[in-house]
Amino acid sequence: MAMKAVTREVGVEPIDRLEEKVKLLVAMMGRMREEQARATEENLRLAREIESLRSRLADSEAVRAELSSLREERDVVRGRVSEMLEELEALSL
Repeated sequence: MAMKAVTREVGVEPIDRLEEKVKLLVAMMGRMREEQARATEENLRLAREIESLRSRLADSEAVRAELSSLREERDVVRGRVSEMLEELEALSL
């Protein structure tokens, strides 16, 4: 009878270790799911931020183009004013 008890304990020990490993695995899976959910949320936040930055960049490029156009227009006006001033100087001589 003592032999059967020892055999049973020895036979149960691997099952206990397996049970502990399964519990650890389940806990690890839970943590991994939480981490994946956080990573997914972070990815969505970053995607929205990227879209916002792209929009701001497009706006910035439009402003840059308009600024360039205004500078060219300013140079044309400046040149015409210079010509008119030269003509006025020539009249006063």
